[in-house]
Amino acid sequence: MKTVVLTVVTLLAGLVTGPAAATEPPRAVPAAAPSPLVTGPIPATAPPGDPSHGYPFFATDQNLRARGYVEEEYFVEGTANRYTTPDGATGSVIDGGHEYRTRIVVRRPVSPRKFNGTAVVEWYNVTNTFDYEVVWSRSFRHLLDAGYAWVGVSAQAAGVHSGQGLKAWSPHRYGTLDLTDGGTVTDDSLSYDVFSQVAQALRHPRGANPLPGLKVETLIATGQSQSASRLTTYANSVHPIAPVYDAIAIVDGGVGVRTDLTTKVFKTASEYDVLANQAARRQPDTDRFVSWEIAGASHSDRHAYLVNNPIRLRDAGVSGLLAGPTAPCVAPARSNVPYEYVLDAMFDHIVRWTGDGVRPPAGPRIEVTDTGTRPATANRDAYQIVKGGIRLAAVAVPTERNTGWNTGLTPDRDSACAQGGTWIPFDGTTLRGLYPTHTSYVDAVRRVTAQNLRDGYLTREDADATVRAAEKADVP
Repeated sequence: MKTVVLTVVTLLAGLVTGPAAATEPPRAVPAAAPSPLVTGPIPATAPPGDPSHGYPFFATDQNLRARGYVEEEYFVEGTANRYTTPDGATGSVIDGGHEYRTRIVVRRPVSPRKFNGTAVVEWYNVTNTFDYEVVWSRSFRHLLDAGYAWVGVSAQAAGVHSGQGLKAWSPHRYGTLDLTDGGTVTDDSLSYDVFSQVAQALRHPRGANPLPGLKVETLIATGQSQSASRLTTYANSVHPIAPVYDAIAIVDGGVGVRTDLTTKVFKTASEYDVLANQAARRQPDTDRFVSWEIAGASHSDRHAYLVNNPIRLRDAGVSGLLAGPTAPCVAPARSNVPYEYVLDAMFDHIVRWTGDGVRPPAGPRIEVTDTGTRPATANRDAYQIVKGGIRLAAVAVPTERNTGWNTGLTPDRDSACAQGGTWIPFDGTTLRGLYPTHTSYVDAVRRVTAQNLRDGYLTREDADATVRAAEKADVP
């Protein structure tokens, strides 16, 4: 997430700030991303939460067995290239042969009959200097229900080598991991090839098979925030050299996706991200690029916070940020708009897009009137809910004020509160004025949700869940 400025890579770099020291002779460079050696699954020697840390970092607390799933961790090793990453252009190989060893976490169906043929490969977010799985936290229910496999990749040095990284968290379990080629690479230039090689390991395993018995038909690369920005660079500069993913899903980050890419790219942006930096660099949809903007959604939403906070507390010892550096956030912090529902629909659209050529529907844009301010100025209704964008029932039939931006209680609009947004319930008088009866409220939710389903912004399951929640709500 964006709450903490990532400095650990700079610290790791020491005096070397470029891709690597230039004194070494050139190394051999493979023509395409090879399949790395995979070992595992690495056994868990203790249950999650045990002080010995004899289990995968950020092991899920969901009951996977009840859903027909299993969680396993593997080590992946090989030699990686470094690349130039010119802005919006294909890069080139600087050199190769850099040894690395990292880990992946796999959550997969046990039975091939459950598997839908698609693996979602998430680039762990390391803004907080430890591996953090934002996309899983949002969409895990749909991924499990629909039979996806999910793979988390430790691609960046901060997640492995920082003071909160894997090696420090469990020297016994992770002590052999290395994303620096023995300290000779002092930035994250190996991360792109590592991420490509994991894709190869899923399709063409060498050593252990991370997806035993499962035939992969579609690989979707994804990442949120800082990871999304790195995925944008990857999509523009590295992936075109040797494409290995069928589609790239960029969530809440990155600007300037090339229009000539052959790989399909789906981009989503919360209201926060649109107003923070996306509105001024919007791109039109093409046959290979689709972008959605979600009204009222925040960069760090309430749903993901509630899902991942217990695990973050258990393994990293920190809670999600609820206060800025000088003042508390406007309370209650974090938008309650179910951003995960839109991501669920996105993944299903990508499968149809890559498999059958059915292009996802276009999405309406948030109504921005001035991109020269920070946040950008947007049209809002009488309840300060933004206009335009994909409008789920949470904003189209509101019972609370959900916004993507939280200014805190000071004029500092760049406080760490900002990305959480706000969630402020309406009082009884406001609710009775909007919805004279409970039936009128539920009927309005049904109409909006049915339209979102027809437009392709919701899955059937999430549409049904929206209506069920309205039926149970104490409104008015």
